[in-house]
Amino acid sequence: MGRFGPAFAAIWLIYLSFPWSTAWSAARGPARTLSLVSVVVFGVVYLAAMVTMRAWRHAGAPGRRMPYAWAFVTGEAVLTAGMAAAAHASAFAGFVFLGVTAVFTLARAEAVVVVVALVVVSESVPRVLPGWVPLDSVGVQIALAAVAVFGVTEVMRRNVDLARARLELADLAVARERERIARDVHDLLGHSLTVITVKAELAGRLLQLDAAGAAREVADIEALARAALADVRATLHGVRAVGLASELASARAALEAAGIEARLPTAVDAVPDGLRELFAWTVREAVTNVVRHSGARRCEIALAGRTLVVRDDGCGPQDPSTALRPQAGTDGSGLLGLRERAAAVGATLTAGRSASGGFELRVEGAA
Repeated sequence: MGRFGPAFAAIWLIYLSFPWSTAWSAARGPARTLSLVSVVVFGVVYLAAMVTMRAWRHAGAPGRRMPYAWAFVTGEAVLTAGMAAAAHASAFAGFVFLGVTAVFTLARAEAVVVVVALVVVSESVPRVLPGWVPLDSVGVQIALAAVAVFGVTEVMRRNVDLARARLELADLAVARERERIARDVHDLLGHSLTVITVKAELAGRLLQLDAAGAAREVADIEALARAALADVRATLHGVRAVGLASELASARAALEAAGIEARLPTAVDAVPDGLRELFAWTVREAVTNVVRHSGARRCEIALAGRTLVVRDDGCGPQDPSTALRPQAGTDGSGLLGLRERAAAVGATLTAGRSASGGFELRVEGAA
């Protein structure tokens, strides 16, 4: 029930005019008074049940029993009996509302039992008690009203489930975006800060020997810092993209600054467009690790269509028996991020000891 649900429910109370008019036409006496009062109180209890159900729906879930549901159902049943004191069979018009209340507030199995009982009572009792005239197809009306309300409750339940699913998807999207930003910032700053550190050390060594060379290194450090800041800002705005050719050029500069011989490809035309960004991130992360951890004298990057290989002749993995492996639980956040990037485009990443005893990183795109 939406914002105007209680008002909509109140409109249907016009059908209580049948027991009201029948009781009003009866002879004056306690039975007539009881019936008229019961009609009014019945309408109040029914509306209270609908208002309570609307408030509960926002905290609970349609399909479960509403708190105090049986109190409303039992109260309406007793009030129907009170209406019957003078209205006789006309009081069974209240069973239509009672069935609606049961479907809205009780658990599904309980509501079915109540509706079936209402149909049986409304069709059988007037035929047993003398002087009572059965209402035309009242049992059918009770059943149809219950089925219609059941459809409404199903729509309400599905809407609640849909709203919750939307919230979960929104939370998931936020979490993924946070992971993307964290991964990109790690990869960007890891590489940039590594190169800045290497160049700062080189500038320190050149300061006494070659002031002009030291000045050039300091200028490079400044440029790298500005570029890293721009990259981080672009990443936070979701517009950061890396190019394979530019990453190879940056890798060459970083390796040479660290005194590592660089053997790099001079062209990237053979690499499919869908793999170039992944290969660019791989080059950035792999070269960062070579400069930081490998102790290598030589680093080679090979491109062959859908395959990228980065290998060095450094110390390699700590375990000499480590072979190239597609998955490993000991990956750092850098390799973990690369695996996620590779999986996103259907590629496979393997890492382990190279043939020369150093470290090798291989990325192969799906054919």
